[in-house]
Amino acid sequence: MDRRDTIKSLLLGSVAAGLALNGCAPDVSSEETLKPLANGLYGRTPEEVERDEKLNSEEFFNGHELSTIAVLCDIILPKTNSSNSATEVGVTSFIEFIAKDLPNYKTPIRGGIMWLDSFSNRLYGKEFEKCSNTEQLAVCDQIAYPEKTAPELKQGEKFFSTMRNLTMTGYFTSKEGLQDLGYKGNTPNVWDGIPEDVLKAHGMAYEKEWLAKCVDQSKRGDIAVWDDNGNLIS
Repeated sequence: MDRRDTIKSLLLGSVAAGLALNGCAPDVSSEETLKPLANGLYGRTPEEVERDEKLNSEEFFNGHELSTIAVLCDIILPKTNSSNSATEVGVTSFIEFIAKDLPNYKTPIRGGIMWLDSFSNRLYGKEFEKCSNTEQLAVCDQIAYPEKTAPELKQGEKFFSTMRNLTMTGYFTSKEGLQDLGYKGNTPNVWDGIPEDVLKAHGMAYEKEWLAKCVDQSKRGDIAVWDDNGNLIS
């Protein structure tokens, strides 16, 4: 099992540690209308759209911090022959948004980057993002495995775990990540009713006339098609 398969298993088993983000759906009253987004993938209430726009207009991380986050993201989930890297699906922007949306992430991430640069300077005389890929991997190897980290590197371990959780969440909740997981969403299934032997055991049976009206077996494999306004086409 390769790294990506392992992460998929962890994600599906634990929903990425609760998706790391307290992602509960908000209550929406019957008077509120979800506002469709340009991508057409989901809707937001007007208040949520306003908040998203406000957060997107703000800047928190500087260029160096964003570059360091990008390097870490692609170390955690690199590009493969069949999958995009974390940065290619916008995980860096996702992490920046989360830090602004959930301020309790701001200090741990910014402080973690400072720790990472300090540790890299101590080992190689340069900041983490300026290290070679071999040097960067050597740094990460020392903090990437919980319970195997040296006591003096526990702060780095905690930071790397936070970045790993955020990277996994950002990637596997993106369109590309969902496709990578093979997630299909709600799909129609087939139910042929109560098994005939069970009906017979209780002295019951379906009426053939009723079945003919309600169940058209010739169309059981058809998938409904809807237009952009939510009207059934076929």
